[in-house]
Amino acid sequence: MHKWTVSLTSYTELVTKAGITERYIFRKKAVELPGFFRPTKEWDLLVVREQTLIAAIEAKSQVGPSFGNNFNNRTEESIGSALDLWTAFRERAYLESPRPFLGYFFMLEDCEASNRPVSVQEPHFKVFPEFVGASYMRRYELFCRKLVLERHYTASAFITSSSVDGLNGTFKTPAEDLSIERFARVLVAPVATFV
Repeated sequence: MHKWTVSLTSYTELVTKAGITERYIFRKKAVELPGFFRPTKEWDLLVVREQTLIAAIEAKSQVGPSFGNNFNNRTEESIGSALDLWTAFRERAYLESPRPFLGYFFMLEDCEASNRPVSVQEPHFKVFPEFVGASYMRRYELFCRKLVLERHYTASAFITSSSVDGLNGTFKTPAEDLSIERFARVLVAPVATFV
């Protein structure tokens, strides 16, 4: 079983334990939400009850060897998805829904290439100091944290695993504030208010 399946199954269980029945949880079908800049976007997990959007979760992963281009694509995609959802929310695309939980879950391959320091190009201006010499693993950690800091997402989880250990479901959490457990605690709170 792929790690994403395990994680999304775990989140489904958390939502049902909070009192929402499984018929309001969508994982493979009916996972589209209207956007503002595009007609729809498919999410990995949605909780929608009686025309009320409760939660939307995006789950992404990256393996090597091409971390550079993929890092840029992943960051732009997730920021764009959040902007699209929140703008559609402002424009009442989700009817009378209160502010939903928006979650971002990311898994990165733990390998030599993702741990190696990466140089930055500064032809005109200095980059923020936390990026100087940061590996792709560190960049993803910073990215996931900043998504929440800037309120693009309600919570973010960041885990890593090697190509061998990942097959067994073994993973690491590089930062406690981005742990699956913390993500789950933040997810359960808004869900429980709809019971």
